[in-house]
Amino acid sequence: MTKREKIRFIIDTLEELYPDPPIPLAHKDPYTLLIAVILSAQCTDARVNQITPLLFAKADNPYDMVKLSQEEIQEIIRPVGLSPMKSYGIYHLSHILIDKYNGEVPKSFEALEALPSVGHKTASVVMSTAFGVPAFPVDTHIHRMLSRWRISDGTTVTKSENDAKKAFPKSKWNKLHLQIIYYAREYSPARGWDITKDIITQALMASKKK
Repeated sequence: MTKREKIRFIIDTLEELYPDPPIPLAHKDPYTLLIAVILSAQCTDARVNQITPLLFAKADNPYDMVKLSQEEIQEIIRPVGLSPMKSYGIYHLSHILIDKYNGEVPKSFEALEALPSVGHKTASVVMSTAFGVPAFPVDTHIHRMLSRWRISDGTTVTKSENDAKKAFPKSKWNKLHLQIIYYAREYSPARGWDITKDIITQALMASKKK
């Protein structure tokens, strides 16, 4: 396969497998999405989706969130791990949203990344999912697949993101990053990887040998 054929094959296969990939994190608006993504750091989406209903029942907007103490937030989110850092971020960013943005989540990478506990990946998820701005959030699953597919050398997440953006059409980024996550979980896990079940990687490796 040429490089163009390789990218086309990946896109077409993922589109066939996951024509309408759902958002993994349950949310109802940009604020609840932002909080859910923060909670998902080093935690499974399934676990986050168990905890967010408990948190959002008490506070699903910044005005209600700041009525809770940081300690109350921490106690609720403890099962997702890293609760001291995450509760600090949630509590303080909620204050900032009220003071600086009238309680709304800002629609820029720069403003989002200036918030406590919000890194580039979190900002990318919010920008792509909540606001439809082209972005390519790279988590461990996408990082792994870009390396296995030889799209990136896997040295850093930042390089993987840059290489993915160069390889795939910008119009596909928002949907594609979700499709890759679902594919990685189902067909190409980090542990117990079976190349015979990883249809895309297997096909790409076979084409390289010809």
